[in-house]
Amino acid sequence: MTTHGPVLPIWSCDGCDAPWPCRTRQRELRAEFDDAPISLAVYLGAQLVRASEDLT
Repeated sequence: MTTHGPVLPIWSCDGCDAPWPCRTRQRELRAEFDDAPISLAVYLGAQLVRASEDLT
């Protein structure tokens, strides 16, 4: 489990305070979804929708 999750509603990284997804979480997500790039795109698209609601 990662410590680099989003802090809502400001969408900063819980692990390093960078904008989420930080570089560490980006690397983790690429590794987690290595064999499923479409699933990664769907996941990140859903996060974009959530962030767009929070960060108006």
